[in-house]
Parts: sequence; C-alpha cells; structure tokens
Amino acid sequence: MTPSLNFANPAGQAAVSSADYVAAQLALLGDHDPFEVQAATPDALRRAVTGLSEARLRQPEGPGRWSVMAVVAHLADSEMAYGFRLRMIVAHDRPNLQGYDQDRWAQRLRYNDADLEAELERFAVQRQASLRFYRALKEEEWARVGLHSERGEESVRHIFRLLAGHDLLHLRQIERIKAALGNEQVSMRN
Repeated sequence: MTPSLNFANPAGQAAVSSADYVAAQLALLGDHDPFEVQAATPDALRRAVTGLSEARLRQPEGPGRWSVMAVVAHLADSEMAYGFRLRMIVAHDRPNLQGYDQDRWAQRLRYNDADLEAELERFAVQRQASLRFYRALKEEEWARVGLHSERGEESVRHIFRLLAGHDLLHLRQIERIKAALGNEQVSMRN
C-alpha cells in the first residue's frame, strides 16, 4: 500500500520541505515516460473536470485548501513558469531560477475566479509548445542546469521529469477534492 502523502509545499518551509516535495513528485512518476505523461495531461485534465457543477468546481476542499478550479489555474501558470525556467537554462549559462509561493499566486491571481475553459485552453496550448521545445532539444541541452532559489542545481532533464510528476500529483489532487466534496455533476444539455 502506498503511504498517504501530503503534497503541500508551503513557501515559509520551502528549504525544509522542497526535497520531500520533489521526491514525492518523482515517486509518482516512477517508470512512466515523462513525454507520455505530459502529452496526456491536457486531455486527462479536461476529463477530470467535465461535468462538475460551478459550485463543486469552485469549492475548496477545506479551509486553507484549493478548489478544482484553483488547481486548473495553477497547472496553467506552472506550465508558463516551468517553460520560462527551462528556456532560461537552455539559453543562459547556469541561470538563477526564482521559486514562487504557489499559495500566494492562487490567492492574489484569483485562481478560484478564473474561467475554466480559458484555463484549460491556456494549459493545452502552452503544453503543446513545451512538448515541441522538448522534442527539439539536443542531448547536451538536457544536461544543462539552472540554480533554483529553493532547490539548488536542477538540470533540464530533472525539471522535465519533475513536471511530469507534478501533472500526476495535481490530477490526483483533483480526484481527491472531488471525492471529498462528492461528485455532484451537472447534466450535459444540448
């Protein structure tokens, strides 16, 4: 049986918890092909949210927790942030990679008020651009590194694998939120 893991990575404890957070994401990825995981995530994300009522979509799992909508917006912003970081590593020598407080982003960027279709589309478009970027990388570019402000040295290959684990983590989070709130769904009308 897989142990229950808390995937929270609070900004105030980043130095202490980031190694566990990264290890948990990579453990979720396991032997799965990161290309396949990342290519499948836009459709898996859309399936995970299809039919959810507006109330369920925007209801947090609990106090201080995220809603399904917040997770979707987070995935879209994470794709943008990771895409920038990876391009910085390929284009620059050992660039600094700034971490960010994902809970602050969720609150101040009003993730819960976002438009679901717009966020799903933004994620899918950005992910397709990222996959084209990865496919064009030369072998030596996969080994290039940046210096993350919380996690230290990270290679393109490591971040690529981490991002695939991140996808799996948040798809599981959505399923957990839905289970905690009940799967009330709206009927699809013509």
